[in-house]
Amino acid sequence: MVSCAAGSSCITNSQDCSLACPTCTKYEMTPSYFCNQECFKKFWPQHKSIHAIGKKLQAARKAQAEAAAVPDHLAWASAYNFTGPLRPREQTPTRTVPARIRRPDYATDPDGRSREEEADKSGGRNLKVYSGQELEDVKHTCKMGREVLDCAGRAIRVGATCDEIDRVVHEACLERDCYPSPLNYYNFPKSVCTSVNEVICHGIPDKYEIQDGDIVNVDVTTYTRGCHGDLNETFMVGDVDEEGRMLVETAFTCLQKALAMCKPGTLYRDLGGAIHRHAKDNGCSVVKTYCGHGIGNLFHTGPNVPHYAKNKAKGVMREGHVFTVEPMINLGTWEDVTWGDNWTAVTRDGKRSAQFEHTVVVTDKGVDILTMRDDEPVMVWDASKNQR
Repeated sequence: MVSCAAGSSCITNSQDCSLACPTCTKYEMTPSYFCNQECFKKFWPQHKSIHAIGKKLQAARKAQAEAAAVPDHLAWASAYNFTGPLRPREQTPTRTVPARIRRPDYATDPDGRSREEEADKSGGRNLKVYSGQELEDVKHTCKMGREVLDCAGRAIRVGATCDEIDRVVHEACLERDCYPSPLNYYNFPKSVCTSVNEVICHGIPDKYEIQDGDIVNVDVTTYTRGCHGDLNETFMVGDVDEEGRMLVETAFTCLQKALAMCKPGTLYRDLGGAIHRHAKDNGCSVVKTYCGHGIGNLFHTGPNVPHYAKNKAKGVMREGHVFTVEPMINLGTWEDVTWGDNWTAVTRDGKRSAQFEHTVVVTDKGVDILTMRDDEPVMVWDASKNQR
């Protein structure tokens, strides 16, 4: 027999206490029963005080359940102060590479460390000069990287996930006997970097669904024949607003202006001035934390190629030098912060960022852009085709 929750305060002393308090039920508390509506209304002022406890207990249960359901790689996110609207999503398992594919030294290292890079002391001097078969190998992997990025670009659309882009890149690499260079590089978990809106670089592909109006940078690096080739583009998805389109075109033109300076005798530090001036003329800023770099047998090596003015980079361009130029241009501040995943770099003010990158080799007369499309003898901005 159920006793009335009103106890001695019950005004009817009925034995039929079948009216359950709906608020107790809502908070998943032990049900409280009353004789009828009159009894319930009379006892409500005293009874309702227990609901505050029930509400807290329900919230605690919910938080505990949510914490238990959060994947380990997102455990940091609940307490993180995000600078913009983007949030990390669930990641799929790391994709595998068949044994037939040649790997860089870090591919099987438990910490993803490249011992060869760590032993490298090139800095801004004694830079490696590529020629002969080695240069042909670099050109080949850059050509493969170009094809892979074009595959990724065709997969970008409203509703596609960043994880789907990673799958496309991974499979396109394997089809070309390439190892996707980002995979396990200092334990990076995916085969490509996808950087959306306020993400500057190193975005980890996850189940984020690309939205109409997003800008998405896809950064591809391929490794084959013992060499790496690196390039990226920022894609405009759907109806991007005027400010976003201006940002993307500015980033493209910054790269174009820098590459036009590349030739024997040019100081690496001078590229930053040209990039900075064009970005400033368009009301944008230049990221200082990340820079272009030497590439080839190593993923990252000398020279360092900063993209901002008044930098102190060492080195002079010589025929056979192979490196990347990859200015990262922001709508707001140049300052960046890194998410708790220790990879994703975002703008400190949450405003959008855009980037373009090519791998180049200095020639006796200027520079060859190794990651250029075959049908693109010069870099041209073409808004109707997103970019060129």
